[in-house]
Amino acid sequence: MLDTSINTRQRWLDWGLARKRLLVITGAGCSTEVGIPDYRDEDGAWKRPQPVTFQAFMGDEQVRKRYWARSMLGWRVMGQAQPGTAHKALALLEQKGCIELLLTQNVDGLHSAAGNQQTLDLHGRIDTVRCMDCGQRHARAHLQQCLLERNPLWARLYAAPAPDGDADLEHQDFDGFEVPACPHCGTGLLKPDVVFFGESVPRERVQAGLDAVARCDGVLIAGSSLMVYSGYRFALAAAGQEKSLVAVNQGRTRADELLDFKYAGDVGQALMELARLV
Repeated sequence: MLDTSINTRQRWLDWGLARKRLLVITGAGCSTEVGIPDYRDEDGAWKRPQPVTFQAFMGDEQVRKRYWARSMLGWRVMGQAQPGTAHKALALLEQKGCIELLLTQNVDGLHSAAGNQQTLDLHGRIDTVRCMDCGQRHARAHLQQCLLERNPLWARLYAAPAPDGDADLEHQDFDGFEVPACPHCGTGLLKPDVVFFGESVPRERVQAGLDAVARCDGVLIAGSSLMVYSGYRFALAAAGQEKSLVAVNQGRTRADELLDFKYAGDVGQALMELARLV
């Protein structure tokens, strides 16, 4: 059982107050408060099927139809989500000059919506779609209207929200679901402008994160298990440079052995308490 005593809380606040150039790595735990589900339990294990892979999405029309049918229903939650306590606290910490870079593994765009300017969306943004043929980018909200117009019967269905704008829609025949082509070139395949499993994070984003590790005086992992290597690599880099690492997370992280300590308090409350003291 992790220690959540007053001593651990005070240690967390003392650590945060001593840092002037934080690299903050955030994950799904920052957004669950606002109704966006996460993938993993407190042990870091999958609590639902793994998301679609890049190879399956690109190679199978049925997979794409299933993805967009579920996404059309899941957008009801994702498209309306507003920043929560964790997002607002991190925006306040940046305003007070404490954050060198906010590196988020989330794709919901809520850190930017809260006001963070120094934000690196490591895995991209779900509010944008990209044509895989011509490269043109489009607003996800516009695609939503096209999906609803082409699939009015599907729009009447209910499906529970799932992570990253997905929805739990099963036992359906997706053959009749219509997915529009790119409105710019007229034929291109549209994909969310996010990094799918099996797809590489763009090299320039990785380098920007590594550069921030070198500049920072501490790394804060907020609401993330870091089970995916794309985020974990920055904790490894920080440890290799003997930077101080702390996590605010309710559950195991892949970086536990690298941490100075971990505070298991509510991530939003913990961040806001620090932000108000700075």
